[in-house]
Amino acid sequence: MDVYNLTTITEFILMGLSDLPEVRYPLFVVLAFIYLITLMGNWAILLAIGTEKKLHTPMYYFLANLSLLDIFCPSATVPKILKNLLAERQNISFVGCVLQLFFLVALIGNEVFLLSAMAYDRYVAICFPLRYSLIMTNGRCVQLMASAWATGFLNSLLHTVFTFRLSFCKSNRVNQYYCDIPPVVALSCSSTYMAEMLVLVVGGILGISAFLITGISYVYIVSTILKIRSAEGKRKAFSTCASHLLVVGLFYGTTIFTYIRPSSSQHSPSRDRLISMLNGVITPMLNPIIYSLRNTEVKGALRKVLCHKMCSEQ
Repeated sequence: MDVYNLTTITEFILMGLSDLPEVRYPLFVVLAFIYLITLMGNWAILLAIGTEKKLHTPMYYFLANLSLLDIFCPSATVPKILKNLLAERQNISFVGCVLQLFFLVALIGNEVFLLSAMAYDRYVAICFPLRYSLIMTNGRCVQLMASAWATGFLNSLLHTVFTFRLSFCKSNRVNQYYCDIPPVVALSCSSTYMAEMLVLVVGGILGISAFLITGISYVYIVSTILKIRSAEGKRKAFSTCASHLLVVGLFYGTTIFTYIRPSSSQHSPSRDRLISMLNGVITPMLNPIIYSLRNTEVKGALRKVLCHKMCSEQ
């Protein structure tokens, strides 16, 4: 390849809506509304857990971490997307692209591992209720959460280094709304074998391991619940993990829909990317709704917070 065809990239152009300019402003309104609801809902969960002492248990510590992730993850991409929807040029600096990819991959990976830790917590609570307080100590809870964060960021650091050590060709047009590994690697004019193999091997091993931990935990949970003789006992046992099961189903369902489904032949690639992007911001908005609607303790804590705020204003 000629030296002329190589260049030092100083910025990338995000081509997410290149052939759907007519939806830019409606999408800005919808995305800004979803992002606002996401922030409000997850901050409300954090406030409720922080102010209600009876929620200071491992289950709710994990939920607080999930709410933090649901604030940070869309915040890594949505503000830039909103800015670009109103701008003439949908650009992002090279350093900005590196940071966006790093935090996006780290936070998504962190959520995968956190959901596995939450599944293990529910497994201990349902299958070993009498030993729960001995097994799920505060120290064990901190270890699991720290492991999830550390694994997510170390995994992301590895992918980010091997992605941006590539040589990039003259084109700097990223075929997505934000910087992600596949569209950035696609711009490289050097060998992408190592970067692609890391995604398949390292990402596959960690992702499959987390999925198996979650799945096996729920196999034992369901098996234990079915052995309970009374209908009321089954209902109470299932209610303690129903919210988390819905969140797990929503997370893996949207992830599979986003990355594994075939591209639609009836729509433009931008429509497929639009659906994928909305999936990424809708899930963090729905998680606090699921927990606040299905969990009576969270609902009670939220009512206390709202009542205290209204009384203080009066």
